[in-house]
Amino acid sequence: MKKGLTIVALLLFLTSCKDAKETFVLSSSVGKSNHLLVVTEAKDWSGKIGDNLRDFLGELVVGLPQPETMFSVTQIAPKGFGSMMNKYKNILFVQVGDKESFRVQNDFYARPQTLVYVTAKDKESLNAQLEKHKKEIVKIFKDSDIKDIQDRFYNKRVDDSKYKTLEKLGLSLIIPTDFRTVEDTGDFLWLRQYLMSGIAHGDGRSNILVYSVPLTEEFDLDVNNNIINNRNIIGEKHIPGSKEGMYMITEAAFTPQTKEAVIDNKKAFETRGKWEVKNDFMAGPFINYTVVDEKNNRLIVFEGFTYAPSIDKRDFIFELEAIGKSLKIK
Repeated sequence: MKKGLTIVALLLFLTSCKDAKETFVLSSSVGKSNHLLVVTEAKDWSGKIGDNLRDFLGELVVGLPQPETMFSVTQIAPKGFGSMMNKYKNILFVQVGDKESFRVQNDFYARPQTLVYVTAKDKESLNAQLEKHKKEIVKIFKDSDIKDIQDRFYNKRVDDSKYKTLEKLGLSLIIPTDFRTVEDTGDFLWLRQYLMSGIAHGDGRSNILVYSVPLTEEFDLDVNNNIINNRNIIGEKHIPGSKEGMYMITEAAFTPQTKEAVIDNKKAFETRGKWEVKNDFMAGPFINYTVVDEKNNRLIVFEGFTYAPSIDKRDFIFELEAIGKSLKIK
């Protein structure tokens, strides 16, 4: 009888533990987008492994007026990684271990959280592992940050059906509530957000443009120049400067960089560069997504650009990237 009661009690205990685990609520993670905690030995951080990490994590973001790295990185030794540090949103573990491995884990110590583990039997193999997976590592953390931003914006989004241009073009977009309408013609949408922090307070602003242009046979022959020509035409027509004869153009001194992308499971192109106002001193970075909508024989264009003099602009452009990547064609 005693034995039976003991077994029943044990089963109840295990069941309650399982239920507690399933209902356990993780604490919120800490750390901004584009910030990364690297857990590795100090001697490795100061050696070849650290050089490799700094090389690909510290790559400069294309199109920004000032040099800004892809990630802001903090390093800590494994023995210092405790309850005060394990709540970071993005953590990369780089350590010598029993076997070679590369794995990703989400929401382990906090939520949202992305953990990437790179392990090898010796330092030479560890460096080879980093070299092998460096593009994947960057993509994993970037995609995670994009999703996090989109989730946050989704919870404080406006009803995008109120915009005539999005309705007419058959588009949806996650737009935060602090963006205000500058122009909405039905064919062209311009939204503006005033930046409320740092030196840019009261002057800095981020902008969103949405429009479409016809898809022509010539587009694929010179994608980069066609994208730039389209944005220059739109700039002259819709984005005026403070005086007559002033309007937004693509900065001639910096050649924008275009690469293939995917938006809403459709072929697209991402272009990063710098804009300026003709005959004026205003300038800043832009990110442009041109989506090929073959079904409707058109190009859908989303563009985000920022004016924030004297401060870093990486994170502003990154937020615009997250909004652009939320675009869907209905």
